[in-house]
Amino acid sequence: MQRLLSDINNNTYKPVYLLYGDEAYLRLQYRQKLKDAIVPPEDNINYAYFHGRDINVDEVIGLAETLPFFADRRAIFLEDTGLAKEDNEKLTKYISEGIPDTTVIVMTEQEVDKRKKLYKAIDKKGLCISFDRQSPDTLKKWILGRIKKEGKQITGRTLDVFLETVGDDMFGLSTELDKLLAYTYDRSVISEEDIAAVCSVRLSVKVFDMIDMIGKKKSSDAIRMYHELLEMKESPFGILALIIRQFNIMLHICDLADRGVRQQTIAEEVKLSPYITGKYLAQIKNFTLKEIKDALRLCAQTDEGVKTGNLNAELGVEMLIIKCSNAN
Repeated sequence: MQRLLSDINNNTYKPVYLLYGDEAYLRLQYRQKLKDAIVPPEDNINYAYFHGRDINVDEVIGLAETLPFFADRRAIFLEDTGLAKEDNEKLTKYISEGIPDTTVIVMTEQEVDKRKKLYKAIDKKGLCISFDRQSPDTLKKWILGRIKKEGKQITGRTLDVFLETVGDDMFGLSTELDKLLAYTYDRSVISEEDIAAVCSVRLSVKVFDMIDMIGKKKSSDAIRMYHELLEMKESPFGILALIIRQFNIMLHICDLADRGVRQQTIAEEVKLSPYITGKYLAQIKNFTLKEIKDALRLCAQTDEGVKTGNLNAELGVEMLIIKCSNAN
């Protein structure tokens, strides 16, 4: 990212950029930075945008060869084309042989294949930048920066609660933070109660709470929560995946805790914040090690049954919840 910012600050650009990775918020933020720097907002003549998998590569190359009209550069933006996962011979050859100095091509993709010739050509002639999910520490600094800018404060624990409630997707975080700042417009301190009042709770948190009910042998409450998720149009496949993930995390934490590993070290090992790790440590007290292993065995059976079509997904997950809740 620093190399890209350096290009913008120095007004010297590579012929082609590839912005990729899971963090869409950052991908689009830096794409916009490039657009704003290369072509003025009112210049629609020297700017072209292509989206989707059905773009015409010949048309892109033809535009790239066209001199800019009363400007230093022409900017061509390609988004979600899938080209970075393929070997498009025309585009690969064109980039390899040299794009005119008057043209900058910016590709924005979620996934790439670094083994492909096109990726290698872009990496050699231009700049490939990966925008991955940010670490909790990085997200906290970003959130704190926005909160401080608004003249507000938040405690470390409340910030942990916000991240656990909303998740680590920066688009989601930005939206929920806007809601939180608006809700507390007349107050300087953001509280956990404010988060509970206005922030949308991500699916994994709801599944965590549902497994709490399973651990406490409250089968009817766990089923009620499951039905509420289905009413919210959540997929039983996604719910099952999160149940499996959570029991796997619980097994890992249980093993570490049984070996006397400290909470901070456990948090580092499982890549969770100490606050969230503490919640897991409290949760596993409602399960025996055998119950966690049995739950994972039942999860595997359910997953196989659903994937092979031998078991209805919605009913299969419900039966899984009942069996885990009633385990001895």
